[in-house]
Amino acid sequence: MERVTTAYFRKAKKDGKPITMLTAYDFPMAKLVDAAGIDAILVGDSMGNVVLGYGSTIPVTMDDMVHHVKAVTRGVSRAMVVGDMPFLSYHLSREESVRNAGRLLQEGGAQTVKLEGGAEVADVIRAMVNAGIPVMGHLGLTPQSVNQLGGYKVQGKDEATARKLIEDALAIQEAGVFSVVLECVPTALARLITEKLDIPTIGIGAGPVCDGQVLVAHDMLGLYGEGSPKFAKRYAQLSDQITDAFKAYRQEVESRAFPGPEHSFGMDEEILEKL
Repeated sequence: MERVTTAYFRKAKKDGKPITMLTAYDFPMAKLVDAAGIDAILVGDSMGNVVLGYGSTIPVTMDDMVHHVKAVTRGVSRAMVVGDMPFLSYHLSREESVRNAGRLLQEGGAQTVKLEGGAEVADVIRAMVNAGIPVMGHLGLTPQSVNQLGGYKVQGKDEATARKLIEDALAIQEAGVFSVVLECVPTALARLITEKLDIPTIGIGAGPVCDGQVLVAHDMLGLYGEGSPKFAKRYAQLSDQITDAFKAYRQEVESRAFPGPEHSFGMDEEILEKL
């Protein structure tokens, strides 16, 4: 089975074929996403919220990312694996940024990395690309900057911020990103950016006009009950099914209905008598 590459992304935009991407943070979920034919798997720093139990993505470290990227890549045969660059992993120097990005490829086995930011990170993107590391950009609502943005809000609704997003998209394209995630931006602005760029845009809360879409798998599977973002359509409600299964297990153990004979192992009666 042919592996999805950056060339696949470029051809998909040229051919008008929507690109599909979902998150995964471990081996079993990666296997399921890959088996479904999804084009790319993002090992996002969103793991801080949905797997590690943090209130934001800020506490996620490079070691966390490498650990989870390793687990995901072991479960994938076709999808492109994109490793997220966590907070402060690409801000202190170009040398350290390239080294950290290289860890996600060399140690983790990812094919590409993703980082947040516009023109201010163009030099870092350029250095990574020059080192042979494919980079996906991320604009709009950038969770690592949530404290600066004043919360999880739609970005680019006024002229100044919309113009800045367009300029940033062009700047990181020039720096060498092969695609860019647009998160929580108005549909009309996402359309304008998508039309201006030669590289694919991947939307999350950016309407149907982008060249592809990405969702957090835990959101679309309903693994958290209530509280998913507006843009995260639920394709299943697994939290209820999982909780019901756990309750059934507890009740059967307490009533000694489980394990039954079909789940137990026998022993030779003669040996048992000798004991």
